[in-house]
Amino acid sequence: MTTFLVFAALMIAAALAFVLVPLLRHARNTAPVDDTRRLRALDEALASGVIDADEYAAKRAALASKAAPAEATAPRSRATFTALLAVALVLPASALLLYRLVGAPEALDPANLAPPPEAQAHSAADMEKAIDGLAAKLKQQPDDAQGWALLGRAYAATNRVDEARDALKQAHDHAPDDADVAVEYAQALALAAPDHKLQGESRSLLEAVIAKDAKNQRALWLLGISDYQNGDYADAIARWKVLLPLLQPDSDVARSVRNEIADAEARRDGREPPQPEAAPAEAAQVAADAPSTETSESAAPANAPKLTVTVALDPKLKAQLDPDATLFVFARAVSGPPMPLAIQRLKASQLPATVTLDDSMSMMPAMKLSKFPQVVVGARVSKSGNAMPQSGDLQTLSSPLESSRSEPVALTIDQIVP
Repeated sequence: MTTFLVFAALMIAAALAFVLVPLLRHARNTAPVDDTRRLRALDEALASGVIDADEYAAKRAALASKAAPAEATAPRSRATFTALLAVALVLPASALLLYRLVGAPEALDPANLAPPPEAQAHSAADMEKAIDGLAAKLKQQPDDAQGWALLGRAYAATNRVDEARDALKQAHDHAPDDADVAVEYAQALALAAPDHKLQGESRSLLEAVIAKDAKNQRALWLLGISDYQNGDYADAIARWKVLLPLLQPDSDVARSVRNEIADAEARRDGREPPQPEAAPAEAAQVAADAPSTETSESAAPANAPKLTVTVALDPKLKAQLDPDATLFVFARAVSGPPMPLAIQRLKASQLPATVTLDDSMSMMPAMKLSKFPQVVVGARVSKSGNAMPQSGDLQTLSSPLESSRSEPVALTIDQIVP
């Protein structure tokens, strides 16, 4: 807000300079001419006999007639000053008034950083339309491995894990030697599993990738997660220590891997896991969409953020509530990926409800509440069961708030997705 005001003031000052400087020059140019020197020269010429009395009188009269307009100099100077003052006052006032009328001053409010529900719904509708179009195209071209992979990624981005798994299976079946597709399919299998564990077929896929490329970064990362989930901390550490030299030392990815190594070493040695190394809000790319290293039984550290959220339904929407619909309560980053940092899934019949969102609900090590200082908390009743908003869903979103907040967050579902 302060920066905006400073820049606005500088721009107004520059605009005033373009207008006032020419006016000031004009005012100086219209100042009266001092005729004392000319009168003195006439007197000297008369005294020396250069001109006679008649010529002297004529030239003196001519000089006096030219000086007559000088009598208007004072009024003109006052008029010029008045004009300068008016411009100096009116121009900034007009600019502010114009911005108030046609600008967007509310955009300076941090509470408005979160996109409105209508914009989210429109974006979601466009996304769903694109996904449906791609799915229809693949029915006509079922051998398009890259198309299936793209569809799988789109499903994963919209948290439709079952559809993502099925699409990526199609991609893997049509391109079994594509390492990237194999890794993504392994992830999808784990994400669609109730316990989110990388085991069985998903682990076999990753081991096959490593057998062909021992430095495949995402496969090393995910195999380390699989070892961690099984309590094989030494094996997880070994995997991640192979991965670490392949990364930029000062990158967010490397920082995330170092945190996981430190955590695994502490668990291997029976020590309390250390505080994670501070990291920016961006998620590690290697960990994108990867299951968490935490087992389903593990809990978030005691000092990690925990958001208590109470959700109620506005009475005006009671008639439109389907008790069998799915209720999502979630937190996502204000500035970052749209994937939820933590999410609870309930039945709409459980409203009103109180839930707790914390790091144990993260599906990725680098996508936790504790990694993001500000979040938006929301609740959505989904008839389709999909986490992405669709027309007819009932929802609400909070303004940006601190993830370290200790006070309960009260939400009232009072909007219908158009």
